[in-house]
Amino acid sequence: MEDQVEGRNSVLELLESGKDINKILITKGEKHGSINKIISIAKNNKVVIVEKNKKQMDQIATTKNYQGVIAMVPPFEYCQVEDILENAKNKNEDPFIIILDEIEDPHNLGSIIRTAETAGVHGIIIPKRRSAFVNATVNKVSSGAVQYMKIARVTNISETIEKLKQEGLWICGTAIDTDKYYYDENLTGALGIVIGNEGKGIGNKVKQKCDFLVKIPMKGKVTSLNASVSAGIIIYEAVKQRNKNINGGN
Repeated sequence: MEDQVEGRNSVLELLESGKDINKILITKGEKHGSINKIISIAKNNKVVIVEKNKKQMDQIATTKNYQGVIAMVPPFEYCQVEDILENAKNKNEDPFIIILDEIEDPHNLGSIIRTAETAGVHGIIIPKRRSAFVNATVNKVSSGAVQYMKIARVTNISETIEKLKQEGLWICGTAIDTDKYYYDENLTGALGIVIGNEGKGIGNKVKQKCDFLVKIPMKGKVTSLNASVSAGIIIYEAVKQRNKNINGGN
């Protein structure tokens, strides 16, 4: 079994991360721009490069805009929840974890991973069932951030939340049926933020496990936001509060 990483930025990030690559496929004639950089780094790292014609590449690609390059890699290695907590401990930081409750769109998953990585999130937790998983689309949308993010797949989100609470985390859920706005709650300290399914939001069992719920104000005619946009807004509110807390309120 192999996974595919598609697109120039994603393949570059993969090469620079030092992770295993079985081979890199390049469209014949694609020898301009960042492709040259990819070829150069691949040769330095002794990664096999195979040229194929465009028709062959189109058949292999799982995304439409693969930009003439596909890396064939070992299957994505998910981590354990304990690895995410250890990541925070090693950085001497309060755990900051994103929990995704049945996010089904790989584009949303990729966008959330990208935002989480830039924000310094220690890891992401997703369920094994009824959820998007890391694939070529997720990798490409994340612009390669998948290579640097710890992602755990768990059997039961509710049970995992209980374990995180036992480790001292406060769990913040996102829901439309609450009176509290996200910027009025304390998002510092050991924190898990739950983002719900694109259509139905957080499941009732998961919602009951949350310590508190927050919502984003809606002023227009549309009463919902894309899951990755909602995640980005709340993640960066937490970043702002946590930085303010570290800097003594300045």
